[in-house]
Amino acid sequence: LTEVLTQFVARDGKRIRPALLYYTYRACGGSSDEQVMPMAMAVELLHTYLLIHDDIMDHADVRRGGPAAHVIYRDLHRDRQWHGDSVHFGESVAILLGDLAQTYSLELFSSVELAPEVAGEFRRQFSMMCQEVVLGQYLEMTAGYREHLEEDELLRVLRMKSGRYSVERPVQLGYLLARAPEASRQALTVYGLKMGEAFQLQDDLLGLFGDAETVGKPVGGDLKEGKFTLLIHHALRHLATDDRAALQRGLGNAELEPGEVMRLQRLIEASGARQRVQEMVEERLRLAGEALAAVELTEEGAAFLQGLIDYLRGRKR
Repeated sequence: LTEVLTQFVARDGKRIRPALLYYTYRACGGSSDEQVMPMAMAVELLHTYLLIHDDIMDHADVRRGGPAAHVIYRDLHRDRQWHGDSVHFGESVAILLGDLAQTYSLELFSSVELAPEVAGEFRRQFSMMCQEVVLGQYLEMTAGYREHLEEDELLRVLRMKSGRYSVERPVQLGYLLARAPEASRQALTVYGLKMGEAFQLQDDLLGLFGDAETVGKPVGGDLKEGKFTLLIHHALRHLATDDRAALQRGLGNAELEPGEVMRLQRLIEASGARQRVQEMVEERLRLAGEALAAVELTEEGAAFLQGLIDYLRGRKR
């Protein structure tokens, strides 16, 4: 288990959550790697646990350019010719592997030395981070089984499942650990909120229009899973009747052929949905930049946080 977990964590991921926590801490004047690194690692292992479980729920066989955890254990079962159902074995052991990653995350979190004046809020923020992503995943799953969702409902899913967990909470943990002043906290919270939304909207764009080799997982998987994103929402609102029906038939069809995926991609783009979501990303990046400009930060931290805005504008993975 630990060998596979080690290999899984070492793959070519973005490390965006620990990096955000680390550089926000640095931006707010934090200077002790001994204090911040265990928490950065805790956030990455929390993410690892969620990825492993997410791949089971999404029936995704590829993660970060390699086999998903449940595929590794499924193939182990087959290669050793053990008795029983190899698919069930793979999924069951992957659940345990995710649980183990979460346990390591909590162990690291518990080891962080905290100033008394921030300890309570720091623990609350980490707990909220853990809870929100689970609730967001549930909301996303239920969204896939409903026929009609409004934009505000989809934005709530986006914020709960990824926006807060991927950016806003790591930023808040970073500035709390550094004991930043209240004015800095408010501006950085706005930055985290807007960047979190932009990050997830970019994820949706890459999941449908990205390059599979660069992204590290098959493009079009969101269609096969039936993921009801803002891209799909806008496309269904603006497509002609026949094209709308074609998209609805394809959404959630796990047997979609590559040619059918390409046809649906063209329909979604022709509807203006891709452009609309790209505009939503740009608006959030603008607001994040304004929030960042309103706060005094160290040169190192400010360079990273601004660089992340620039990265998202040209993001390919």
